[in-house]
Formats: sequence, C-alpha cells, structure tokens
Amino acid sequence: MGFNAIILFVLMSIGVLLITYYSSKKTKTAGSFYTAGGGLTARQNGLALAGDFMSASTFLGLIGAFSLTGYDAFFMMYGALISFLVILFLVAEPLRNLGKYTLGDMLTSRFKYKQVRGVTAINTMIISIFYMLGQLVAAGALFKLLLGIPYNVSVIIVGIALIIFVLFGGMTATSWVQIIKAILLVSGTFVLFILVMWKFNFNIIGIFADMKTATPLGAKFLNPGIKYTSGLEATSLTLGLILGTAGLPHVLVRFLTVPNAQVARKSVVWVMWILGAFHVMVIFLGLGAAKLVGSANIIAANPGGNMAGPLLARLVGGDLLFAFISAVSFATILAVVAGIVVTGASAFSHDFYNEILKDGKATEKQQMFMVRLSSIGITIISIALSLFLQKFNVTFLAVLALTLAASSNLPVLLFTIYWKKFNKTGAILGMLVGLIGTIVLVALSPNVWNPHPGAALFTGRPIFPLASPGIVSIPLGFLACYIGTLIGTRKKSIIEDNFSEITVKSNIGNDVKGIAHH
Repeated sequence: MGFNAIILFVLMSIGVLLITYYSSKKTKTAGSFYTAGGGLTARQNGLALAGDFMSASTFLGLIGAFSLTGYDAFFMMYGALISFLVILFLVAEPLRNLGKYTLGDMLTSRFKYKQVRGVTAINTMIISIFYMLGQLVAAGALFKLLLGIPYNVSVIIVGIALIIFVLFGGMTATSWVQIIKAILLVSGTFVLFILVMWKFNFNIIGIFADMKTATPLGAKFLNPGIKYTSGLEATSLTLGLILGTAGLPHVLVRFLTVPNAQVARKSVVWVMWILGAFHVMVIFLGLGAAKLVGSANIIAANPGGNMAGPLLARLVGGDLLFAFISAVSFATILAVVAGIVVTGASAFSHDFYNEILKDGKATEKQQMFMVRLSSIGITIISIALSLFLQKFNVTFLAVLALTLAASSNLPVLLFTIYWKKFNKTGAILGMLVGLIGTIVLVALSPNVWNPHPGAALFTGRPIFPLASPGIVSIPLGFLACYIGTLIGTRKKSIIEDNFSEITVKSNIGNDVKGIAHH
C-alpha cells in the first residue's frame, strides 16, 4: 500500500482520537457516559443507529457472504432490515418511556426486584461479548491485510485502542463517531458502488447474468442452497435476524439517548431509509467482488470472506480507495465495539454495582470508576475469545448474537409491556433459559463440531443439526417466560403489580400520578 494511503488511514484514526478527547470533556457524569445525556436529535440518533448496525458484520461480512455464497447471503440481510419494523411498532416508544440508562431500568420499572436487575445485567454483558466477537475478528483480518500484522497481534492492538476510546469518551464519543462513520461509510460505499457498476457498464440486470459464469459454482451461485441446504436452516436464521435486533442491548440503549418517544420513533424511520439504501449497494458489491476479485483470492485473504470489500476497493479504485474503505471499516469496528462495551459496562456499573451492591447510593465518582473497570474486563474477555475464531464469517457471528438476544431479551421485553399476568419468576426464567439454551445449542451445532478436521473448532459430529438455533431457542425463551409466570403465580396468590401504571407510562411517557396532576 502506498505512503499516501497509509497517511489517510492514520489521519482517520487520529480523527477518532480527537473526537474522544473533546467528548471526554463532556463526559463528567455517569448519565453522560451511559446515554450521552439523552440529548440526541432524531437525525443524529438515526445516523448513530445506522452506524451501530452498519458494523463489520454488515459491511465486510455481507459483501464477503454475497461474493462466496451468492443468493444465500440474502438470508443474512433481509431479516435484519425487517427487524426495525419490530422495533418501531413494539419496542422503541415503550422502552424510551420506561427506561433511563439501561435495559435493567426498563424491566425494573415494573418488577422492582434486585434479582430481575441482576439477571438482566448478566444477560446484557454476555450478549455484548458475543456481538463483539464478530467485530474483533474483522479487525484482526483487516489489519492483517492492510499492514501485514498477524491476526492475533491485530486483535490485541485494536483492543488496546478500544479501551482508550471507551475509558475517556463514553456514549457521547461513541455516538459522534457513529454519526461521522455512518456518513463516511455510506459515501465510500456509494463511490465504490459507482466504480463497480462502471465495470459492468451500469447494467444492473446484466450483472446477474455474468454471475452464472463468474464463480466455480456456476449457475448455482444465483440459487439458494449453497450455504443453507435446508429450508429449516434458512427459516431458523431468518427468525433470529427479524427478532434479534429488538433484543440487542447496544441497539436498545440508543433509544435512551434521545429526549422523548417521538424522537425515538423518528430515529427508527431515519435508520430504515439509510440501511435500505446501503444494503442495496452491498448486494452489488458482493456480486462485483465475486466477478472481479474472484473467490480464490477472497478466500486466500481471509477464509471467511471478510476482506472481499477492501480487495474490491483496491481493484477498482487503487490504493487510495482501498485505504479509505479500510480506514472507514476500522472506524466502523472501533465505534460499534465501543458502543457494545459501553452498554455492557453500563449494565455492570449501573445495574449490578450501583443498584444491587450499593442500593442506588453509589457516588458519580464510584460509578465512573466501575464502568471504566468493567469496560476493560469485557474487552479483555472478548479479545481472548476472538483469538480462536479467525475462520468464521463475521456476519454469521453477529447472527448468533442476534439469536441470543431474540431468545433471552425479546420475550421478556414484550411480556413486560403487554402481558398483565407476567411476573418476576417468568422474567428471570425466560432470560436464563433463553440465554443458556441458545449457548448450549450453539455449542452442539455444526459451527463448533464438524467431521472434517479444521472445518470447525472441534472435530466430530454435531448433536444439534442447525447452525442457527433460532427456530428452537426463541420459542423456548417465550415458553420459559410463560411457565415461569405460572410457577410464580402459584407461589404467590396475591400479586402486587403496577401493570396499569406501566401501560399508561409506556404509551404516553407519564405515570398515573403525572396524569392526575396534569
């Protein structure tokens, strides 16, 4: 890579650090660290949400998935877009009206028990770590391609940069890096899209005809069944994607960074338009990479196909575009992972340390110390786990995290808002069964076990046949909530609940007393 291109990469990295520096001056309280003071506009939060979702898995992973698996990559894409409808109609407004800093605040607005808050905090941290893995795997592959640094060393370097970023900037810095990064990523993707389509004479229909001979798969490339050989597998994957986004802690906390529910709803509309346009371009970039770069070169750079986008940029735009796309990809990884770390660390500091251990009496200084300490811990754990996952496609790693969120968080969220009989036992059992059940099914799946040596983490036949367990784990989470509620009702004949107050507040943002005094 040329000297000018390296300078561009360094300048963008310095820009991220400058944002962190200026944001650190505004991050003096726990509230500003957790949710940026709740002062973002709909447009700003929509861009930040888009930045959150346009992660390494969306950009690097999806381009790689389309270039290697053709039609089957659609299963990884369209479900994620539809998922924002679930957020818009069912989650965004109640979450903003009931929550304060974390998901635990929202749930304990109805169930005022430390057990619920504690399980929610643990759940949030585990899901955050799972989602971080895909981002760190992409970071290691990117640095290896860009600078020739070994994968393991690359992951550690990114982890150190991440810790510096999170410790000083918090959610304020994360939000503004997400906003700037979203603008740069969409702009860079558009330029790359134009250059690729120019290679195909802007023949949008013709590019599909070229795909029939562009890869060793031939005409099969445009048909389903290359990666997902059964309809059950594809259905399971899609279910996890459609429902998973509405349970991701780092996405949900975004609705607590705005002043009211109306702004939260408008944020979702903004992000859907941005992501819709972005995903259309990603489809053609993946197909272009298959034709122009070639599957052999893509796999040689990274077995999971994660470097197809940067390789395509270098081919059609030279070292300068390659460096720009790589630099934006790095900023993408840094910002997304920072948002995940902030969310997980906030759950530990606010929910576990302040509300449980200190009974809500921890000082601002104590909370800031604990949130930064937990940020380091979450990052170290994620780095250690990601060192073993180099061969995984980062989109698929993200899908696993989405399935985990859909199985453990979403059932509890929906029942908390909409089911009057739902109780503490149902909430705790639902989260634990959804969380543990999904992890067990993944551990027994073809992702971890494969009869061919080197194809998965361990050699052997998988006990659970599906790579994505959503079709089993998501109903399991809902069922556990229901059974737990029945158990809790039998234990306590008279249930003290504030469901009526929660219903009013979740819809209009005021509690019953607020209406009475209006």
